[in-house]
Amino acid sequence: MKKILLLATGGTIASVERNEGLVPELSVEELLNFLPETSSDVHVDGRIIMNIDSTNLQPEQWIKIAEAVYTHYHDYDGFVITHGTDTLAYTSSALSYMLQGLEKPVVLTGSQVPISFKKTDAKKNVSDALRFACEDIGGVFVLFDGRVILGTRAVKMRTKSYDAFESINHPYVAYVNRNEINYKWKPVRASKKFSFNVNLCTDVFLMKLYPGMKPETFDCLKDLYKGIIIESFGNGGLPFEGRNLLSKIQELTEMGIAIVITTQCLEEGEDLLLYEVGRKVAQHQVILSGDMNTEAIVPKLMWALGQTDSQEKVKRIIETPMSEDLTVRSDKEEDIEPEPLTSLL
Repeated sequence: MKKILLLATGGTIASVERNEGLVPELSVEELLNFLPETSSDVHVDGRIIMNIDSTNLQPEQWIKIAEAVYTHYHDYDGFVITHGTDTLAYTSSALSYMLQGLEKPVVLTGSQVPISFKKTDAKKNVSDALRFACEDIGGVFVLFDGRVILGTRAVKMRTKSYDAFESINHPYVAYVNRNEINYKWKPVRASKKFSFNVNLCTDVFLMKLYPGMKPETFDCLKDLYKGIIIESFGNGGLPFEGRNLLSKIQELTEMGIAIVITTQCLEEGEDLLLYEVGRKVAQHQVILSGDMNTEAIVPKLMWALGQTDSQEKVKRIIETPMSEDLTVRSDKEEDIEPEPLTSLL
């Protein structure tokens, strides 16, 4: 018999209607009572970690969720985490970095409609997640609307539709239809030992570039943050005519602040070496993000800054694939084995 632990954190799935709108209040026992009976081959226990709207969820709560998985890791065959949809993709990525070498599935899910409502996607999502948590597979996954997404590749694309999440720059792992699981891409079993590392530095800022941004904006950030992620245009260049941002980038990197360049385009990632506006940026000690999602870059930078104060080592960590968060650019067809974490630090 498979033993699965359901960890509840709140979100829409656990919400009820109140005077000021939907508020997460249901206990984990109430959540489980709404579900159809599970297979006799599966035993499900439930524990509540927190009961909050995921908009209010902070990096400190990522650590609590990771600790819950770590504490019960050897007691269960798999884990399901019910979570609000708004920041679910950030949490799934954060768990992917804090819980490396997983040999069991950790599956995050939620719903667009509370589980207590007559018409809801919650029952299907949780039932599918419990089914997938019984699989002989390791890693962090997001399961929503019958689609299984790698934890570092999920992005919320829709605010109301049931198919809220998509897998960006990576194949879907599988599709779940009742008890049938159809794999499209199966992760390679972890070659490294399961590790638990929740050291985070949350002094990270995410900036979306727009035409007309003042270079002086960076002066307001340099004393507050140790890392800045810039969502630039297209392939990732920065303006150097008119309002010149390049001089500020040089100033910040010389101060030891980690600057990560990404793109506002969801698919295909940055490529600083394609245009002049990108090559001028690449001349500085910036960090390249490739085709990583912003939802993965933010927690990965927090995690990297929590491991080391070295700007060079932070760059190596971010630019090295972890949990399939980054597609290695290579002209070769064979896979490139990522560097072990110990060599990065």
